[in-house]
Amino acid sequence: MGRIYNFNPGPSTLPLAALEKAQAEFTDYKGSGMSVLEISHRSKDFEAILADTQNLLKEMLGIPDNYSILFLGGGASLQFAMLAMNFIPAGGSADYVVTGEWAKRAIKEANIVAKGRAAASSEDKNFSYLPKPEQWDLDPQAAFVHVTSNNTIFGTQYRTFPALKDKFLICDMSSDILSHRIDVSQFAMIYAGAQKNLGPAGVTLVILRNDLAATAREGLPTMLSYATHIKNNSLYNTPPCFPIYIMQLTLQWVKENGGLAAIEKINHDKADLLYSTIDQSGGFYRGTVEPDSRSWMNVTIRMASEELEAAFIAEAKTQGLSGLKGHRSVGGIRVSMYNAMPLAGIEKLTAFMKAFKASH
Repeated sequence: MGRIYNFNPGPSTLPLAALEKAQAEFTDYKGSGMSVLEISHRSKDFEAILADTQNLLKEMLGIPDNYSILFLGGGASLQFAMLAMNFIPAGGSADYVVTGEWAKRAIKEANIVAKGRAAASSEDKNFSYLPKPEQWDLDPQAAFVHVTSNNTIFGTQYRTFPALKDKFLICDMSSDILSHRIDVSQFAMIYAGAQKNLGPAGVTLVILRNDLAATAREGLPTMLSYATHIKNNSLYNTPPCFPIYIMQLTLQWVKENGGLAAIEKINHDKADLLYSTIDQSGGFYRGTVEPDSRSWMNVTIRMASEELEAAFIAEAKTQGLSGLKGHRSVGGIRVSMYNAMPLAGIEKLTAFMKAFKASH
């Protein structure tokens, strides 16, 4: 079977060029006679991979010099607890903007190790909208403000962020990092599981500004302290070497395809085509999110019945359109279209949507 259009929400589709390069180098990386899976993380070969990946991230995202770039394990889920342990002082608290399941988990973990406070929430309408920054009820004493940029389950996305004076803004960008241009300097910390736009599961990117890092609590377990990983350039223990290597290849693909501005335009075009098809379907397809909160990465759709949705998913799969089932907690259809999903994939999907509507 040939390559299909993979709409899975994560792990998700990766650039074919990156996969093919990894395949070519899989058993013999640059004449070493070893795979990247086998080489030492202390070797010059891996040190070069690490440095190049960091430099590509700086270039693609415009990361200033006063930030550390870390590659950690445990996924974004570990970051939920780790950032609270490091940056909420004894007796203090942090503010959370709760816009979906992952934001709920983030504040839950914060409340296990410290104290998290909901400064805003859209749970009253089943996370179908995003609270506007002017509606956030921020505590002047909060250690930081935490926001989730894109919500994979419910299909909402912040693409612009407030300039918070005298506040550390921390963002979970797991599902939309590298999808559009951002001003990194607005954030004290960005973290992201790689398995959407950056690479495979197994590595988490952390971009941490020096002034926030300086506030970290002492006396934490070694592996749960950001200071450990900053001091050792992510090499205190064996890092997830192969996922970092695939991230490098993915970033090279982004650069070769015009950089972040070009990726952003393609992502805008994909979203515009898909949402237009939904809106022009006369209600046959129904978006679940308020228009001003719609995600470019994860589009959630409902139809007249679960039976019709099941038929849509099954028929789409026969056409090489896979991974369209909605999250088990909400049902329906979900179209995940991260960077490596080409516009041609959305063109084929929307053509199928029109044909399916005509035959049903």
